[in-house]
Amino acid sequence: MPHRQREIIGVDDRVSVGRAIPLGIQHMMSMFGSTVLVPALTGLNPNVAIMCSGIGTIVYLLVTRHRIPSYLGSSFAFISPILIATAMTGSLSMALSGVVVSGLVYLVVAGIVKLVGSGWLDKLLPPVLVASVMVVIGVGLSATAVKMALNSSTEGFQAVGALVAMITLVAAVGFSSMGGLLGTMPILMAIIVGYVISAAFGLVDFAPVAAAPWLGLPPITTPTFSLKAISLIAPVTLVVVIEHIGHLLAVGEIVGKDYRDMLPRSLMGDGISTIISGFLGGPPTTTYAENIGVMSVTRVYATQVFWYAAGFALVVGGFCPKVAAFISSIPTPVMGGVSLLMFGLIASNGLRMLVTNKVNFDENRNLMIASVVIILGVGMETTGITIPVGDYVLPGMATSAVIGVILNLLLPHEKAEEQGAEASGDTLEA
Repeated sequence: MPHRQREIIGVDDRVSVGRAIPLGIQHMMSMFGSTVLVPALTGLNPNVAIMCSGIGTIVYLLVTRHRIPSYLGSSFAFISPILIATAMTGSLSMALSGVVVSGLVYLVVAGIVKLVGSGWLDKLLPPVLVASVMVVIGVGLSATAVKMALNSSTEGFQAVGALVAMITLVAAVGFSSMGGLLGTMPILMAIIVGYVISAAFGLVDFAPVAAAPWLGLPPITTPTFSLKAISLIAPVTLVVVIEHIGHLLAVGEIVGKDYRDMLPRSLMGDGISTIISGFLGGPPTTTYAENIGVMSVTRVYATQVFWYAAGFALVVGGFCPKVAAFISSIPTPVMGGVSLLMFGLIASNGLRMLVTNKVNFDENRNLMIASVVIILGVGMETTGITIPVGDYVLPGMATSAVIGVILNLLLPHEKAEEQGAEASGDTLEA
């Protein structure tokens, strides 16, 4: 039976409204769990976070001139700083001032990159390093996906939950192998299959859905200026900038475009999004690996689809609590099942980048950079270990990227040395 090559829908391509709606819903549901988790852990309102993710993505698409397909959701890097700032100031409103200023830090960094250009990226971030960071992003999330799929409660392994996760995963793989409309939305179809199976097993709690009103506005919390909160939260933005660059290069690799020159606009879009979120009572935003994974699975890269996803998030979070409650009722094993595929494909694209760029692992420097970055990053991400820096922490991805940059700058290029040795030998022979 011949292999079926699925259609690629490019960044600038457009699809019919009937096709764009389910594709947009697919992206919204993929980011939903993580975007809701951050406010749940920090005391912010989940519906506000969903609404702000929609607004932020719209802003990002406008600033980047519809050229970069990305979705902005709640950033995990700010959870600890927000909790610390809230505890120290005694006010969540004061912590929000740190969120607003973190957005301003994005804008400052964007301005600096605009002035100095993006040529430094090629020197600091060669293909072997970018590809290794992509592997860290994907494999680093593996622990989260596995826990969601196989260990979805405090009691440890759950056989029923694991069964649901496996059925969902098989459905996602099966739909992704199909052609036509179903082949472009395997994540959404797999979630639907997993939800129905979960309901049959009694894993779905419909009470919050029944209790939620159809229409309603989320509570808006405005920031109160606090220098202490700002000093705790804003510097973390520099760590997230590293994550942002990694995601941008990963998106470029997946869609086949070079987005290095777009970095200032990309950072600016994320910064403005974070500022708006802070003023409305939401967490800082960042580009999402979950949605990068969806693009990798579906091969649908059209920014048009992200407009639909952002619009749905804005309506669901800002005006329709019942729909938000319904999406929140999706059992953890279902999302774990699709995450196994999405996160794995991010890592696989990193490996593909090594192949397409013909990275030579006979060169010791390439071998050392990839080995250290992948093992350090994956090890830290999967174990949850972070490096404390004062009141802040460096997560695994950021730490491994920094170490990779240092190794790239310090390790000699063996080819140059070998060419020099060969030239010397030729001279002696002459």
